[in-house]
Amino acid sequence: MSHTFQEKKKSNMERGMDMKDEEKLYKRNGILYPTIMSPPENLDALKDLEAREDDIMLVAYPKCGCNWMVGVLRKIMTTCGYTLPERPRLIEFHSPEVQKIEAEMPSPRFMASHLHPDDIPVSFKTNKTKILVVFRNPKDTAVSYYHFMNNNPVLPKTESWDKFFSDFMSGEVCWGSYFDHALAWEKHVDDPNVLIVTYEELKENLLEGVQKIANFFNFPLTEEQVKGIAGESTFSAMQLSSKTSLGKYTNVFLRKGEVGDWRNHFTESQSKQMDEEFKKKLSGTKLGAKLKYDQYCQ
Repeated sequence: MSHTFQEKKKSNMERGMDMKDEEKLYKRNGILYPTIMSPPENLDALKDLEAREDDIMLVAYPKCGCNWMVGVLRKIMTTCGYTLPERPRLIEFHSPEVQKIEAEMPSPRFMASHLHPDDIPVSFKTNKTKILVVFRNPKDTAVSYYHFMNNNPVLPKTESWDKFFSDFMSGEVCWGSYFDHALAWEKHVDDPNVLIVTYEELKENLLEGVQKIANFFNFPLTEEQVKGIAGESTFSAMQLSSKTSLGKYTNVFLRKGEVGDWRNHFTESQSKQMDEEFKKKLSGTKLGAKLKYDQYCQ
């Protein structure tokens, strides 16, 4: 990671420490965004982003494994001989100036986003850009998001787990409602330009996941290369390697990486409330089946 990018990340963290919590978020079209990382001018400029057919695009709701998959995709691309610039992957973190630089970058460009599918620039659809979408079971997502809020100085601290759970369920968190995102992506389950994978299936068989992702983006990897990338991409391996680039902020972005940690936080009534919401929104859907809710959330 370049010195400049590393210093910029630390600078943002330090800015957050000097801001009042109530200043750290703002609402746009009914959705909360982080003031420091995604100011309005970034989102305004995004409407002009011209996607390319050969862009490599990753989309994930917050705390569903985005940083993990950024690492995996970077390893796949560098193994295939591509040199990637060091800058925040999320397109909504790019200032108008950075977006202009990105527009001049050679293909294939690697980008990512937490944006709701309806808010992703329309050129990704019209130009048939391939998109990798990562989802995680909602209970572990909520717990990971709660700790992320309390340990990331660019975001306001939450009053309590109970308060955060209420906000999460009502969509009053950055980038909006988990279930709204899931319902929107459900419409794209059969789209040949969209590959939806789950955090849990990647934890179960990362080797198979790396191969599936490489095949989707047409990256030719040998069996040995796939094994090497998978071995370097376990949570513990990435946490260790990130200590160099992220330093004391490593645990902010890579906390536990466990499946089932929700059991240490959810009350019985909260668990039932989430069960009902999942049943109402995703029961009987292909994405709902893919999430294996009964296996991971009961």
